[in-house]
Amino acid sequence: MVSRDGAFGILLGAAVGTLFLVPADGAAQDSTSVSCADVFYPSPLEILTRCAEQGFARTQFYLGVMYANGVEGVVPEDDAEAVRWYRLAAEQGNAGAQSSLGWMYANGEGVPEDDAEAARWYRLAAEQGDYSAQGNLARLYAMGEGVPEDDVEAVRWLRLAAEQGGATAQFNLGLMYDDGEGVLEDRAEAVRWYRLAGEQGHVTAQFNLGVRYANGAGVPQDDAEAVRWYRLAGEQGHVIAQYYLGVRYANGDGVPKDDAEAVRWYRLAAEQGHADGQYNLGVKYASGDGVAEDDTEAVRWYRLAAEQGHADAQSNLGVMYAHGYGVPEDDGEAVRWYRRAAEQGNANAQFNLGVMYRRGEGVPEDNAEAVRWYRLVAEQGDADAQFNLGVMYTNGEGVPEDLVFAYLWYDLSATQGNETAQSNKDVIEQRMTRQQIAEAQRLSREWIETHPQARGQLRAYSRRS
Repeated sequence: MVSRDGAFGILLGAAVGTLFLVPADGAAQDSTSVSCADVFYPSPLEILTRCAEQGFARTQFYLGVMYANGVEGVVPEDDAEAVRWYRLAAEQGNAGAQSSLGWMYANGEGVPEDDAEAARWYRLAAEQGDYSAQGNLARLYAMGEGVPEDDVEAVRWLRLAAEQGGATAQFNLGLMYDDGEGVLEDRAEAVRWYRLAGEQGHVTAQFNLGVRYANGAGVPQDDAEAVRWYRLAGEQGHVIAQYYLGVRYANGDGVPKDDAEAVRWYRLAAEQGHADGQYNLGVKYASGDGVAEDDTEAVRWYRLAAEQGHADAQSNLGVMYAHGYGVPEDDGEAVRWYRRAAEQGNANAQFNLGVMYRRGEGVPEDNAEAVRWYRLVAEQGDADAQFNLGVMYTNGEGVPEDLVFAYLWYDLSATQGNETAQSNKDVIEQRMTRQQIAEAQRLSREWIETHPQARGQLRAYSRRS
């Protein structure tokens, strides 16, 4: 996209110094031969306007830039007036004006939005070598806006812009190679273009390079190099790069483990509204890793993430309310947050919601509902939920008493190291027939065979006992 900023500094310098303008026919004239400068005008704007009215294309373009941006104390922002001056310059072949006029049509500023008209003006500028117009025309081809969708044509224009050093075009060309759109997929070529853009400070290219080094895609895997590119992007405010840096410092991947530095990067991401960053910052405050332990601050960050729908944050916020950490104890509020997380499939919240129903805390006591939530977690391989489900079947609480199913769930829990489950299994085995024991063992083997990824997957963090 053509930048609309920064042009006034060039323009004002031209206006108050010696005028050297290029009229429509392209013949250079010095200040002694330019009729618009022969008469005294009280302000640079009046000089520029006079010259523009006499057909000087470059001055018309500069005036368009001024009106498009607005210059305090000189001209108000006025997109319609910007379009008028851009058009006058564009019709004389000024590439900058053609490109800017295309931008105005593409964005509906000062004129009705019209992608076909945008494409027409971009093309005129692009054919003169304007790399911003080349990049914008490529975008229209990639999106099929104002022109038929054509990735090959998009790549052609991107390459022309990228070879002139356009950082955005270099980045977008990298994307095309990454995705195999308009060219054969080529991760190494994608990295080459990302690098050229990244070295010019293109923040998303820097982030993408970090990802490529982290995953070894198109380059050898290199955690230190991943960190270097993430840092460059993070220092420019790229929120995901900031979060990834926090994770790297928390885990010591590509950098020495440093919880304080992890907190610093999580905070930068969190302050931009990144939900994972907010959640991880809450965890750091709750645990006192890299920052002074502060449950109130933990609750604040958990809540910000939870309100964005972050299931782990919702679950942990429920724990804080259930135990009165950083907030007044409130079982009803704990249940509310557990339920929101549980309905998203969060296993810790499902387990804790089962506990609340079993005990009648924050909700009416309801063993059948407790069984329902325990079962969801038990089926995911959680040893605590499997044990609790065994207890419910042993005592006939929320389900009919059934020693076969009780044995099944105790056995599954015991194989993960739950000694109480093993003890309970030994006790009920004395009350079972050989046929019942054989059936329970068959069910246990069958469950393990059909749930190969479930066992030992769940965290015990933030559990309510």
